[in-house]
Amino acid sequence: MKFISDGMVVGLGTGTTADEFLQALSAAIKAGKLRGIKGIPTSQRSQQRAEELNIPLLGLSDSTMPDVTVDGADEIAPGLDLIKGLGGALLREKVVAQNSKKLVIIADSQKVVASLGTRSSLPVEVVQFAHEIQEGFLRGLGAEPVLRRDKLGKPVVTDNGNFIYDCRFPGGILNPADLEQKMRSRAGIVETGLFLRMASVALIADEHAVQERNR
Repeated sequence: MKFISDGMVVGLGTGTTADEFLQALSAAIKAGKLRGIKGIPTSQRSQQRAEELNIPLLGLSDSTMPDVTVDGADEIAPGLDLIKGLGGALLREKVVAQNSKKLVIIADSQKVVASLGTRSSLPVEVVQFAHEIQEGFLRGLGAEPVLRRDKLGKPVVTDNGNFIYDCRFPGGILNPADLEQKMRSRAGIVETGLFLRMASVALIADEHAVQERNR
C-alpha cells in the first residue's frame, strides 16, 4: 500500500491482478490501517468486487480527480507505455486513468515487452452499428482483427454496449502513437487499448522480488 494513504480517492482496476489489490485494500481498510478511502471502479466487475469486499465507492462524477488508480496491464513497454483491455474494460479504465493524478500498474514480469503488440493483441472497442466495416479499416492498418466472442459464439458486449475487435500485429506495433491517432479518428471506433504516457509507476513482480519502474 505504498501509494495509498488515508483519505484518498482510489481508482479500482479490473482483472485478476487488480483483484488482488482490491483484496489487499479491503483488508487494510478492515484492519484500520487505511481510513477514509473511497474507490472509483473501472468496470461493473470491479464495482461488484468492491461491494463484496466492503470498499466504499464513489462515481467519477461525484469526485474530484482520483488521487491514484491501481490497475493491471496486458503489456508493459519501455517508458511504461501499455496495452490494456483484454478484460474488456478498456474504455472505463482509460477514463478513470486519465482523470487520476497517478496511474500505478501492477503486473508480473511476463507482461514486460520490448515493444507493444509483440505478445498481446490490441483490443479496439467499436460501436455495434455497422461494426463489420471496421474490420477492413483495421486490416488496412496492418492488424489481423478478430471480433471477440463469448463461449456461445455471441459477440462480447462491453459495459458500454459496444463490441471489441482483438487486433494482432505481426512483428508488433511499430508506431503506437501514430496508430492510436489513426484509429481514434475513425468514426465508430470508440477506444483502443493503447495507454500511452499515462502510467507513472509500474510494480513488476517475478518469483524473486518486486521491481519498481518509473516513467
